[in-house]
Amino acid sequence: MVNTGDTAWILVSSALVMLMTPGLALFYGGMVRRKNVLSTIMMSFALLGLIGMLWLLYGYSLSFGPDTGGVIGKLDWVLLRGVGQEPSDTYATTVPHLAFMTFQAMFAIIAVALWSGGVVERMKFSAFLIIAVLWFTLVYCPVTHWVWGSGGWLAKIGCLDFAGGIVIHVNAGMSALALALLLRPRKGFKEGETMEPHNIPMVVLGTGLLWFGWFGFNAGSALTSNGVASSAFVATNASAAAAALTWMILGWIHRRPSALGVVTGAVAGLAAVTPAAGFISPIIGIPIGIVAAAIGYYCMLFRAKRGVDESLDVWAVHGMGGVWGTLAVGLFASMAVNAIGADGLIQGNAMQLAKQLAGVAAVGAFAFVATWVIGKAVDIIIGLRVTADEETVGLDISQHGERAYGGM
Repeated sequence: MVNTGDTAWILVSSALVMLMTPGLALFYGGMVRRKNVLSTIMMSFALLGLIGMLWLLYGYSLSFGPDTGGVIGKLDWVLLRGVGQEPSDTYATTVPHLAFMTFQAMFAIIAVALWSGGVVERMKFSAFLIIAVLWFTLVYCPVTHWVWGSGGWLAKIGCLDFAGGIVIHVNAGMSALALALLLRPRKGFKEGETMEPHNIPMVVLGTGLLWFGWFGFNAGSALTSNGVASSAFVATNASAAAAALTWMILGWIHRRPSALGVVTGAVAGLAAVTPAAGFISPIIGIPIGIVAAAIGYYCMLFRAKRGVDESLDVWAVHGMGGVWGTLAVGLFASMAVNAIGADGLIQGNAMQLAKQLAGVAAVGAFAFVATWVIGKAVDIIIGLRVTADEETVGLDISQHGERAYGGM
């Protein structure tokens, strides 16, 4: 039976999560050089169309359709056949099936957009679109079914992911790293050429939209307008706030506090609390955010020292943040907060931590290897990278024939 309050909350949450993709476009767009801002923004906006369509055509069915061996959904719901105004018998049983489907569509879109931050300023737009289709079909949809689909093998063993720490952040972070290694560093990266962000106010604006939308991302994943949604909402804000403050302090210790550091910290905290938000006491968002900031900060330093040009640190912030947040579920989860979850190590259930570790290991390894294979295949067939001259001119002109800042 449809509950109108739950339905309203899921529809609003869907709109909030949709807004995160334009927010991510601005967040990423401000961090690249002036000559590549439109190409970076274009990656995210193009996916609103591309993945938005693929989700309706077959993605939802592969992700959430009737189970096949715990690995993938059947094609029963292709073209939204059987997905209507009545609730599903399996998912979000108090809202129209269409409402749950569209909520999940917004997750799929931003998951693909996230790893684009690892390849900006040097990947062909044509190669990006082909990889996006293949990654969505062969990586995102199966992983989503493993974790959230009825009958998925990680769901069966009891691995918990409230709003996408494994499905989205670990998945996208490890994929970004694989593609960055395939692409190799940007021209001038190892020769001391500055890769300074061209518009930090744009990054701050994008972060504000992400933070705002993340309340729908996490609290909406309760799938009802109840106490768990409220708890997840508060935990989300607590983690973001704690991580932003921690990153600012770390920046101050090492050099000086920066606006870019504060907003990066906030995103790290948001990513880390995502898998845990609905399973933990809201106050636990604070230690999750503090540790997320420290992990992200030092992983960025490690990545830079290794000479890996993963352009916008998707691996450090989202990938490793998602790993920490997923393991934090195994530490801090409490059935007193959410009866359909589990108790973690602190509540005496060490096995939950093992289950979380299994989920991180399986998805992290699968995402990295599968994405590397996809990227390598596309590289062999059409090439991944723009030419040296195109990279020098900038991808805005060479790939799209536009300038972000034209006129006199």
